[in-house]
Amino acid sequence: MGLDLVKNNYTFWEFIRCLRNMEAVRQGFIEQKEIHPEQHERFMKSYSDCFYICLVDKEPAGYVGVIDDDIRVAVHPNFQGKGVGTFMVNGLMEMHETANAKIKLENTASIKLFEKCNFTKRYYIMEKNEA
Repeated sequence: MGLDLVKNNYTFWEFIRCLRNMEAVRQGFIEQKEIHPEQHERFMKSYSDCFYICLVDKEPAGYVGVIDDDIRVAVHPNFQGKGVGTFMVNGLMEMHETANAKIKLENTASIKLFEKCNFTKRYYIMEKNEA
């Protein structure tokens, strides 16, 4: 399996949006609203350069990025459990050594991924439940 991490560009914008909107992927993110094309285009015009795409045998398999030292990562379900996430996070950390990840407590897959990449838990953010 040939893995490559390439700089994001316009040709990958829709891949990122569709991947981020997949129910299985979206539920892992703190913000879980569906991202509409116009909203995504505005975001990408500002932050496209912050992201990288992982290609597996030249096919997009996931993305990783960092904005304000906050890592964002998603792996297409067809490529999960195959080392793609680890490859992306480790590659990103070579370029952004001070970046951190904010992960929901119930997102065990992301917790395992970042622990595998030598991250440790440091903070918990407590929010009041709305009753």
